[in-house]
Amino acid sequence: MDYFRTLRPLFTISQHWIRPRYCSNVAKSSVTSRERKFKSHISSGPNFQDFLKGVSVPKTPAADGQDCDTHSYLSEELHMGNSRKVYFETYGCQMNVSDTEIAWSILQRKGYQRTADLSEADVVLLVTCSIRDKAEQTIWNRLQQLTAMKKRRLKTRTPMKIGILGCMAERLKVEILEREKLVDVLAGPDAYRDLPRLLTVAEGGQQASNVLLSLEETYADVMPVQHAPQGHSAFVSIMRGCDNMCSYCIVPFTRGRERSRPVSSILEEVRMLSDQGVKEVTLLGQNVNSYRDTSEEQFCGSDLTQLSRGFKTVYRTKQGGLRFSDLLDRVSCIDPDMRIRFTSPHPKDFPDEVLHLIAERRNICQQIHLPAQSGSSKILKAMRRGYTREAYLDLVRNIKTIIPEVSLSSDFISGFCGETEDDHQQTLSLIREVGYNVGFLFAYSMRKKTHAFHRLQDDVPAEVKQRRLEECISVFREEAAKVNAALVGSTELVLVEGESKRSAKDLCGRTDGNVKVIFPKEDVAVQPEDSDMAPVNAGDYVLVKISSANSQSLRGRAISHSSLGDRAKHYETVQTAV
Repeated sequence: MDYFRTLRPLFTISQHWIRPRYCSNVAKSSVTSRERKFKSHISSGPNFQDFLKGVSVPKTPAADGQDCDTHSYLSEELHMGNSRKVYFETYGCQMNVSDTEIAWSILQRKGYQRTADLSEADVVLLVTCSIRDKAEQTIWNRLQQLTAMKKRRLKTRTPMKIGILGCMAERLKVEILEREKLVDVLAGPDAYRDLPRLLTVAEGGQQASNVLLSLEETYADVMPVQHAPQGHSAFVSIMRGCDNMCSYCIVPFTRGRERSRPVSSILEEVRMLSDQGVKEVTLLGQNVNSYRDTSEEQFCGSDLTQLSRGFKTVYRTKQGGLRFSDLLDRVSCIDPDMRIRFTSPHPKDFPDEVLHLIAERRNICQQIHLPAQSGSSKILKAMRRGYTREAYLDLVRNIKTIIPEVSLSSDFISGFCGETEDDHQQTLSLIREVGYNVGFLFAYSMRKKTHAFHRLQDDVPAEVKQRRLEECISVFREEAAKVNAALVGSTELVLVEGESKRSAKDLCGRTDGNVKVIFPKEDVAVQPEDSDMAPVNAGDYVLVKISSANSQSLRGRAISHSSLGDRAKHYETVQTAV
C-alpha cells in the first residue's frame, strides 16, 4: 500500500494537464530523462478510474460466469471471503430486509459464510434505518455493545470487523467513522457491490467507506438469497429511491433518486421463488406504484401521467415504458396459487386500472396500504404530500367502490411542524371515517437535510407529540376492532406462517387482508366436506371459521385445506355473514 500512497499526490493533477506541459511547451528533444521516467511511471501505474469510485470500470468475465470488477492494483483473489463468517442484523423497513438479502448474495459469491451466532462472526454487518432519531439511537447503542465485544475478542482470536450498511451510513458518513473508531466498513444503499473490496481493505487494518449514491443502481442482476425462517413468503425489490420529497422524509437523501428495476429481472426472480415453493411475494419500493420501466421498448396503455384525482407531484413523472399496472399484471400470471402484495405506495398513484386489476385477480391481495400521514389539509400541505384531506377521502371511496372487500392500512405522524389541536382532531376523525385494520403511527422526528429542517419550525413539544400519538393509537385500535369484529362468523382463507409465538398448541397465519389469524394446531379435512384428514403445515392454505376478534388479530378454527382457487367461495361467505 506504500506504493499507492506515493502515487496518490500525482493524481491530484489532471493527466490532461500533464501531457501538454511536456509535449507542447517543451521541445521533444529537450525532454529530460527524469521527465521521461516520470511519464513512464504515470503510464504504468493505476489509471484515473481506479481512484474514482462510481465511474465505469472495465469488467472481465469471472470463472463463475458473473461479471466482476478488475483492478490492476488489487488482485481479485484478495476479494474472496475465504469462508469468513458474516452475521447480519437488520433494522427498519422491509426494504432493509431486501437489502440484507442482496448484500448476502454478493458476499456469498465471494466465499463468505453466514452465521446466526454472533459469537462465531468474523464480520458483523448492521443494515440500518434513519427514518427517525429513535432508530438511529438504537444503532448507536448497539455499536457500543459490539465495539466492547470486539475489544474483548482482540485478546483471544482473529479481530472482528464491524460494518454499517444502509441509510444511516449514507446520512451520517464520516461521523460514524470518527465517533465509533472501531467501525471498519461503511456502505450506503447503492454500494453493496463494493462490500468485498471494502472488507478486504478493512482486513488490512484500515477503515473503508463507499457512500456514493447512484442514478442507475437497482441490483437487477443480483438474485437475493432469501433467508426467511419458514421460506414461504418473500420480498422482491422492484425499485429504489424516491422523488416525492415530502418535507419530513430523509429517504430521498439516503436512498437517492427514483429508479425502477427492469420487468424481466423482476419476473425472473418471482419465477425462481415460485419454483422454490414460496406462496406469497411482496413487491417492495419506497414509492412502489409509481414504478415505470422505461428500458422496455414495448409500451402498454396510455402515455398520460396517471395520478389519482386531486393529486399532484413536485416532479415530472416519467413517460413511456411499462407501468406498475403492467408489472402487477405480469407478476400475477406467473403462479395463480401465489399471493401478491405490494408496499409502500403513495396515494397519488392509484389509477382505476390498478384497482380493477386488484379486484379481478384472485391472487392479488385485496389489501392496500394507503399512507395518509395527517387528516389536516393544512398539515398535508406543509408535509408536501400533494393532496388534501378531501382528495384522500375521495380516493378511499373510489377504492371501496371498486374493491368492496378491501382492507386498508395507513401511516400517520403526530406532532408535525405547526400542528395545532384542531389539526390533530382532524386526524382522529379521518381515522374514524376510513376504518383501517392495520396502522403504523409515530411521533414526528426532525431529520437534517429535509425541507422541514431548513424551512419549518419543530414547534410541537415532545410531551404534546406523545399525548397526540397515544390518542391516535387509541382511536386506531377502536376502529380496527370494529373492522375485525365484522369478520366474526365468516370463513377466511389463511396462509399459514407457523406456530403462534404465544403457544406451541396454536398455529398462526394471515388473511388476504393481512390480518393475523390464530387457530388450534390440529388435523383438518384435505378438502371441504372431505372425510380424509391431514396435518396443517407452514405454507399451507386453510379455511378458518372466525369465532372472535380484537384490534390486532382474529381467532378461529381451521375447517379444511384449501387454495387460492377457493377465494371467490370464501368471499361469498363473508358477504353473506356481513
